[in-house]
Amino acid sequence: MQFTVIDVPERERFEARDETGVTAGLVTYQLTGTIIVYTHTEVAPAFEGRGVGSTLARAVMDDARAKRRTVVPICPFLSDWLGKHPEYDDIVARSTRKMK
Repeated sequence: MQFTVIDVPERERFEARDETGVTAGLVTYQLTGTIIVYTHTEVAPAFEGRGVGSTLARAVMDDARAKRRTVVPICPFLSDWLGKHPEYDDIVARSTRKMK
């Protein structure tokens, strides 16, 4: 199944839609200047296990890179995904503080 990811700026989110236009998942964000904070990723239960989350993650990161934005991944799913995709390290803001 193919998913198309589109930015819906009036709702501050990206949506992954299937061939029929049904929203399969989404990533919410907050944009301030060139900094984009990804706050939440959600996949509809009917679409779980079909790669929607990974499709969304790659699409939002590619969009941020194309628009020369700095990414702040607050969403746990995106943070984990980014840990497996170091090719995006150059656009991700990470804390340098060490936890005690």
